[in-house]
Amino acid sequence: MRLRTPLALFGAALLVLAGPPLLTQGSGAGTGTHIPGLRIMVPNTPGGGYDITARTLVKDAEDAELIRSVEVFNLPGAGGTVGLSRLVSERGNGKLAMSMGLGVVGAARSNHSPSTLADTTPIARLTEEPDVVVVAKNSPYKTIDQLIDAWKENPGKVSVGGGSAPGGPDHLAPMQMAQAAGIPPKEVNYVPFDGGGELLASILGNKIGFGVSGVGEYLDQIESGELRLLAVTGPERTKGLDAPTLQEAGYDVEFTNWRGVVAPPGLTDGERDRLVALMEELHDSPEWRDSMKRNGWDDAFLTGDAFGDFLAAEDKRVVDVLKELGL
Repeated sequence: MRLRTPLALFGAALLVLAGPPLLTQGSGAGTGTHIPGLRIMVPNTPGGGYDITARTLVKDAEDAELIRSVEVFNLPGAGGTVGLSRLVSERGNGKLAMSMGLGVVGAARSNHSPSTLADTTPIARLTEEPDVVVVAKNSPYKTIDQLIDAWKENPGKVSVGGGSAPGGPDHLAPMQMAQAAGIPPKEVNYVPFDGGGELLASILGNKIGFGVSGVGEYLDQIESGELRLLAVTGPERTKGLDAPTLQEAGYDVEFTNWRGVVAPPGLTDGERDRLVALMEELHDSPEWRDSMKRNGWDDAFLTGDAFGDFLAAEDKRVVDVLKELGL
């Protein structure tokens, strides 16, 4: 065995004092955002809104050098409540978070889930976006009025599909459309899918009359002409898309969806604060700003306890709307 020289020992000491190279600036160490082993759960199928949000979030955070090698994985089922139950069961796991939104609020109610969002640790609300009313490019419906007229004539025959369970955004939006058009919501034939990815195939195959989903999920298909956009549910037209709002078309509906991130219960203050810091740094990054613009997402940033209060209010709102619609 060769003995180390004093110079070699001195060099080794310097390396120890300098610290491991993986924790240098640019890996999230400077802002406290680096969480080794972090995983993001998506509670629906690939291609849905939660999936797009999670994968965009991770890519942008990695490009901004806030995190490294974060795994995104899908655990679909029951409108997001399978993933919610898994999250709640991971109590104290500060290396797990879940992409979610209004759909999970509704699914927890409609599926009578034993786990609710009140059991989670709120991290951040990120985005807000309108839903879109779309049909296949070869659909007989060219305008929102043509669709509504056919829907009113035979609500059971003209089915509507959405990427969320009853009580979720893609269910609540068409139910409010039906109510505004004079169609009893109980007569609506709503077909739920586990995310926008599954819904898309049925719209393109004309297996349902029309679909309702988030604008960011179907922007590529709308721009390529695979889907025909008839209307948007938000208060204003979506920039770059040629379609009226439902209000403009004469239907008193204004509806938007939101998405965010929650974590398991039982985190330490430090674990929660680190996840919140990651979302704050992401929110301020040019990479995330570009992605929001590209996907048609509006900024709806809210963190921590304020997001928790919002979740509680949304739960009450879903219950109230379902009661109002007689559902």
